Amino acid sequence: METDKESIGSLKQQLAKLFEESLRAAFPDISDVQPLVAICNDPKNGDYQCNNAMSLWNKIKGKGTQFKGPQPVGKSIVENLPASDMIENCSIAGPGFINIVLARQWIAKSVQKMLIDGIETWAPKLPVKRTVVDFSSPNIAKEMHVGHLRSTIIGDTLARMLEFSNVEVLRRNHVGDWGTQFGMLIEFLFEKFPNWEAGSTPAIGDLEAFYKASKQRFDSDPDFKERAQKAVVSLQGGDEKYRKAWAQICEISRKEFQKVYERLGVHLEEKGESFYNPYIPKALELLNEKGLIEESEGARVIFIEGKKIPLIVVKRDGGFNYASTDLTALWYRLNEEKADWMIYVTDVGQREHFEMFFSAAKHAGWLPSNENDYPKASHVGFGLVLGEDGKRFRTRSTEVVKLVDLLDEAKSRCKLALEERGKAKEWTAEELDQTAEAVGYGAVKYADLKNNRLTNYTFNFDQMLSDKGNTAVYLLYAHARICSIIRKSGRDIEELKKSGAMDLAHQDERMLGLHLLQFPEIVEEACTNLLPNLLCEYLYKLSEDFTKFYTNCQVVGSDEETSRLLLCEATALVMRKCFHLLGITPVYKI
Repeated sequence: METDKESIGSLKQQLAKLFEESLRAAFPDISDVQPLVAICNDPKNGDYQCNNAMSLWNKIKGKGTQFKGPQPVGKSIVENLPASDMIENCSIAGPGFINIVLARQWIAKSVQKMLIDGIETWAPKLPVKRTVVDFSSPNIAKEMHVGHLRSTIIGDTLARMLEFSNVEVLRRNHVGDWGTQFGMLIEFLFEKFPNWEAGSTPAIGDLEAFYKASKQRFDSDPDFKERAQKAVVSLQGGDEKYRKAWAQICEISRKEFQKVYERLGVHLEEKGESFYNPYIPKALELLNEKGLIEESEGARVIFIEGKKIPLIVVKRDGGFNYASTDLTALWYRLNEEKADWMIYVTDVGQREHFEMFFSAAKHAGWLPSNENDYPKASHVGFGLVLGEDGKRFRTRSTEVVKLVDLLDEAKSRCKLALEERGKAKEWTAEELDQTAEAVGYGAVKYADLKNNRLTNYTFNFDQMLSDKGNTAVYLLYAHARICSIIRKSGRDIEELKKSGAMDLAHQDERMLGLHLLQFPEIVEEACTNLLPNLLCEYLYKLSEDFTKFYTNCQVVGSDEETSRLLLCEATALVMRKCFHLLGITPVYKI
């Protein structure tokens, strides 16, 4: 039975398979022709089109072919299509474009099959088995601020989409837990809490304030500065007392980060900079054997073609830096973790750093020189979060906005809005709290994810918490409305899935059914291009298509009630999967 439930690939992949057979039959002498299938830009022409005719014609013209132009080529492709209940008809337009209209019954049957077998059967098929998604990655002893929000949310969604596509994902938190700042933090700890070893974690309290105070001391007191610099050497040399102090500071920080991750529903596995430290000499030795490392002004560097400044891998004082750690982590992920795709989610400001160390890895033969071959490394850059004034988002006292405060405010604003609508009387306190949290946190995530990640976006509570337009609030309410239609019908939807049949006779029903079927290829495209906003666009369009259907097609009490309730259920199911991939908790009543 299980084989029936296997992923069938996206609608686009299924069409491509048919056209691949037809291309092989019509043009047996031409090898390696990939079917070019795409959604029609204008639905008036058809649902999909196949665009191979023109390029095929360019390959065969003047070589004694019987064809007289791209149109007959297109005609031959259509004539050689294997029999399938998928396609209703094909027509040829312009220079051989093949417009495809899908069979209504096939759309209905496919949607209904998903209702029975589960949406997992719609998982796209990707050419990778194991990926590393390196995201969030805050610095120890500093608060997580709004800049970390984007990396955490975008990284989590990419990981969720890949996991849905049956890829094994190693979610890596590459925290900044190693480096010169630990010297001053440790010395300050010894000074402020002389009995820090006496048992429980020292009551440092606000780690951010502790960091600032130690930095001030470092900048103003030469003796302290010298002690701090020596402390770095002791820590990196493995001195037990210093290692223990370092571990305590990291642990306090980790607990703070965890609070944020729990609120956001984000799961990460920490492998910080310190983890890769023991492997650095080996990685640099491998690069050196390839003749890539040179001496320059007392440092050891790798020169990168087309870049003015070389990549420094060992500093003048013999210390390691970001580049040494990042190259080593890449080596580890390729060789120890056997990943075939490494995805790094950081702000666009770091793009050059990634270009340089990816380039070094290609020269070393660790990565293939062709961008499209695996294993590959990708930098997922994102823009800044701006305030209303168009500048970096900060608090009134010009501090960076703390993530915890931001999430608290989103939740409390939602709670207030629900209370104003009289929900405190209708719901239990727990329902009110859970809904406010789902909608508030969901709104913050969606406002970020719906933009193309490369652009800066303006953080605006009023806009993100509006129930109109392309917002999480609007979409969550749309989902709750669908659930309420099904509830009010009084029918048993599980029973209907087994006994009822779906028929998409009305054009708005057919349009909604087709849009549902396109879900897998949108997820595939969002994964391949590392663009979560494609999924947001799909979800918003889905809710618009549903509204159109619901406006023009009576559901409860109509002759088509069973079929239309199944269509409602399929829409709710796909919306829920979209929410899940975006890390948003759905709400079932409003």
